[in-house]
Amino acid sequence: MKSILSSLFALSLLSLSSAHAQCHFPAIFNFGDSNSDTGGLSAAFGQAGPPHGSSFFGSPAGRYCDGRLVIDFIAESLGLPYLSAFLDSVGSNFSHGANFATAGSPIRALNSTLRQSGFSPFSLDVQFVQFSNFHNRSQTVRSRGGVYTTMLPEADSFSQALYTFDIGQNDLTAAYFANKTVEQIGTTDVPEIISQFKNAVTYIYAQGGRYFWIHNTGPIGCLAYVIEWFPLKASDFDSHGCVSPLNHLAQQFNDALKQAVIELRASLSEAAITYVDVYSAKHELFVHAQGHGFKRSLVACCGHGGKYNYNKNIGCGKKVTVRGKEIYIGKPCDEPDKAVIWDGVHFTQAANKFIFDKIAAGLRMACHRQ
Repeated sequence: MKSILSSLFALSLLSLSSAHAQCHFPAIFNFGDSNSDTGGLSAAFGQAGPPHGSSFFGSPAGRYCDGRLVIDFIAESLGLPYLSAFLDSVGSNFSHGANFATAGSPIRALNSTLRQSGFSPFSLDVQFVQFSNFHNRSQTVRSRGGVYTTMLPEADSFSQALYTFDIGQNDLTAAYFANKTVEQIGTTDVPEIISQFKNAVTYIYAQGGRYFWIHNTGPIGCLAYVIEWFPLKASDFDSHGCVSPLNHLAQQFNDALKQAVIELRASLSEAAITYVDVYSAKHELFVHAQGHGFKRSLVACCGHGGKYNYNKNIGCGKKVTVRGKEIYIGKPCDEPDKAVIWDGVHFTQAANKFIFDKIAAGLRMACHRQ
């Protein structure tokens, strides 16, 4: 039955592709958190040091990962350069878009600082303001000619670009870390968070954005940093070692997000909005890791100690000096390409490639109203 459904899905994609021309996007404007941050938080608060970036870039590249993120694979597939972080003033080129995501960003602004809570002050409303300023100022500066024409996007790029979103995870975990129950978060917080998300998309549409690619959130109950935060009962865990109530919360958020996308399609008459189910791809990795060539799923590749090789006080890349010599305590595993989770919070490059491969077909149709 599964193979028959897969064949039918492939045939439906083929028929859609033959009915519509393949999409071309000259630029990407991304909004999100650490799942798609290509250097924003590093530019604002200090570089994510080694061994981040070691599997692909050879050195830290602003990503909380050993290599590329899903957004990097999206850029590659569209024939575009990797996105420069809007906040990064060194070596950036914005001719094919900009990345407004920063690690720790929520949709809804939090009444705390980065050092107090670990969450970024660059919430989605702030990212929109940054985009709006960039939209206007980039064209003013580009009109000066010269080198600016090679570093800033053309005016038409804003209406033809793909607007990508991967955000919401931090809203759920922030509420959970604040001792709210899963029921409280689902009933009270999620509707407000989704409302603010809809506002952001509507504002971007008003500025000319037409093509939206919206990721849902992943199974947060499978991430070590969430599992380890509070003591949990054995009955909270499913057969794969993930926390069922937290994964159900993520699914509740995703159901609300999917409904919001339906409403946005109805209200934004010229928009093509794609709802992207990364939850299923990520959950598949945790449930059937070995079947996809991975050796470890819940256990972090880079970290220190405990059941999950994760300690919030000894993060990936943590060093200490012993007898005048620096040594890693939060050190990486020997085979990051065989691990799903990089540091107890984020996915490895290999996992990100798996996730991208599961959603890539939709990019061919992302400029068409569904």
